Amino acid sequence: MRKRLLILLALVGVVLLLSGCTEIDQDITSESEGIWNKYFVFPLSWLIVNVAEFFKAEYGYGLSIVIVTILIRFVLLPLNIKQLKSSKAMQAIQPQLQEIREKYSSKDQQTQQKLQQETMQLFQKNGGVNPLAGCLPIIVQMPILIAFYHAIMRTGALDGHQFLWFQLDSPDPYYILPVLTAGFTYLQQKLMMAGTSMQQNSMMPQLTMMLYLMPIMIGGLCDFLPIRIGIILGSR
Repeated sequence: MRKRLLILLALVGVVLLLSGCTEIDQDITSESEGIWNKYFVFPLSWLIVNVAEFFKAEYGYGLSIVIVTILIRFVLLPLNIKQLKSSKAMQAIQPQLQEIREKYSSKDQQTQQKLQQETMQLFQKNGGVNPLAGCLPIIVQMPILIAFYHAIMRTGALDGHQFLWFQLDSPDPYYILPVLTAGFTYLQQKLMMAGTSMQQNSMMPQLTMMLYLMPIMIGGLCDFLPIRIGIILGSR
């Protein structure tokens, strides 16, 4: 299990390294070099520009960001559903897991082997629950979401355009978007926790912490990032 976790963390590192090798202030074009630019960032930038030109409206580019964001979320929906199901399955067996851990609390090798055996039996008994299954969808989504962020920041056509009451390349001066985004994030976290008993929540305090921490983090990001990024976060 530790080996698989290390592999997942290594994949995250590769994605971050790959995306970090490109200057975020360099405009993306069809002539941009590198696998990351050609096959990840530019296709999304091209999609943003063409959707905006299709509408030919004053707020076309802002509307395009919203539409492409929703489209990406729709494409990734099966992965999100799988992740949610895996999370719910893990929450459901938390009381039994806790009992097993208390039963085999000793740190000697023989006891730890029994702990692993009974834990695996519990997973198999409950439909083959995999504690790392919830991580895999995140790993798959990460390159797409990071590439979309690069596309938004590096599409020169977005510069100088306005959407509703703000400029796409400036933060929201009225703090409306940060507040709305924080509120939507809270509701999303609340819905994800729906159906989880208080007993399970008490055994997984990180869920309760994230319920309040995530809205603060997302709202704070929207407070100083350009509106073009705030729209992505608000359209989640």
